[in-house]
Amino acid sequence: MNRFLLFRNILGGRRPATAGRRGADSPPLRLAISALALCLATSPLAAGEIWVSNEKDNTLSVIDADRFEVTRTIPTGERPRGITFSRDFSRLYICASDSDTVQVMDPETGEILHDLPSGEDPEQFVLHPDNRHLYIANENDAVTTVVDVETRKVVDQIDVGIEPEGMAVSPDGAIVVTTSETTNMAHWIDTETRKIVGNTLVDARPRHAEFVKNGSELWVSSEIGGTITVFDVPTQAEKAKIRFEVKGIHPDRIQPVGFELTDDEKTAFVALGPANHVAVVNAETYEVEDYILVGRRVWHMAFNGDKSRLFTTNGVSGDVTVIDVASREPIRTVKVGRFPWGAAYRP
Repeated sequence: MNRFLLFRNILGGRRPATAGRRGADSPPLRLAISALALCLATSPLAAGEIWVSNEKDNTLSVIDADRFEVTRTIPTGERPRGITFSRDFSRLYICASDSDTVQVMDPETGEILHDLPSGEDPEQFVLHPDNRHLYIANENDAVTTVVDVETRKVVDQIDVGIEPEGMAVSPDGAIVVTTSETTNMAHWIDTETRKIVGNTLVDARPRHAEFVKNGSELWVSSEIGGTITVFDVPTQAEKAKIRFEVKGIHPDRIQPVGFELTDDEKTAFVALGPANHVAVVNAETYEVEDYILVGRRVWHMAFNGDKSRLFTTNGVSGDVTVIDVASREPIRTVKVGRFPWGAAYRP
């Protein structure tokens, strides 16, 4: 039932035979107040937004996560890719790759507040749990740049492999991982010493990395290898390899990039690039359970606030597919700018 019809029905419900006047303590009124609170708490005003970077348009599209509509289009620097919010969502950080900078935006106004020094061609980044240090992959320089967002200064540059892109940080902030697309490695960086403490091989062209399961595992997607490698974090040893096979699609077109896990971390959704599908993976057995058809060349994705919907960025078709997580079905397509790439949720 529609929440507002529920509220109306409660207000208009039958009066108990023993009831006198309807004071603030009467059961129907208490129910009505509770229903109204529920309506307000779950109304579109509280639904949140999905922010999407559009590479070719040099813009961000802001999607209402409840109505599935673009509410704002905001200009940025050249070729925006990775985007992430500060812990309190008061700032948005944008990798403006062809502008060779990280831009800092006020998401309320859409104003670019200032730029951060980032090194050449920033692709992706990760914000340390201290909410102060950005670790940035500089593809052309083969380094990971560490920037203090408060002082707006580079505090370190760490040599990594060729063409770094993926970035991940452990929940406790002790380890940052950079993946190098040409070297085919995950580089483990101690955030206290800012030194590499391990290099592990993955399959061809690693693109995205995430620490999962309270930091006990590291997942790395390999675009050309067509796999996700799962590492045991304490030992840095390979634990599992996830492979994909979509009926009717050539293996060369199955190119995993971004992925997201549900809150219970039992299910992972993996973007498969030009295969135009999202894979559904059992994160406990590492087996693929399902494939969901989305738009063309799916890159990355973001959940809404309660993780009931998943929004995928589809580069070639220039749109976002909305997936119902429970049914694992696409329910809506939202047109955005040209070549949408990154995605982030804001409440």
